[in-house]
Amino acid sequence: MGKFLEILKRDLRLAFHQGTDSLIVVAFFTLTIALFPLGIGPDQEILKESSPAIIWVAALLASILSLNRMFETDYEDGSLELLCVQPITLEVAVIAKILGHWLTTALPLIVISPILGFFLNIPWEGYLGLLASLTLGTPCLSLIGSVGAALVLGARRGTPLLALLILPLYIPVLIFGVSAVDALIQGNSPQPHFFIIGGILLGGLALAPLATAAALRQAVE
Repeated sequence: MGKFLEILKRDLRLAFHQGTDSLIVVAFFTLTIALFPLGIGPDQEILKESSPAIIWVAALLASILSLNRMFETDYEDGSLELLCVQPITLEVAVIAKILGHWLTTALPLIVISPILGFFLNIPWEGYLGLLASLTLGTPCLSLIGSVGAALVLGARRGTPLLALLILPLYIPVLIFGVSAVDALIQGNSPQPHFFIIGGILLGGLALAPLATAAALRQAVE
């Protein structure tokens, strides 16, 4: 646990010292959402119906934008090799880095999403569902994205390749995240959608660290 916390604190410290990365993700998230009303038009009813999907799509794209830096800095400065030989399993180190990524990228998006939802005319009954679906769904994005980030480590044009690898895997999280909010807005129970997202999260927690660690060992070798 001590080594886990050390890795997490190090990643958080680096993120705060290089605060522009997190700010870029938040700015991208905000600007992407701001573009949708310009394209859709001023019709409040259309915005009201589309607002959960708009916020979720923007969060998904912002997550992809931030994935490259999850392991790239460690790979370039040699820290990744040290992680592989430390007296801590690489899978535990990977979980710490995924948690650090979520805290510095996804958490700020969750915090500002109600404000952006207000400008998109999202119904009041959908706010709690939006926060719950993002809180439950964005860790899935970080877990799935960590596998892709490890696979393209050191590759040229890593960002386009990373997007191609993980976008199909993001689709179930997007569908059920939006469906949970829509169910609440329409007065239906969102529990089935949350259960499916929770299942994806549990599966990701079990499998993603193993796959990511294997890809990182391959990159170091």
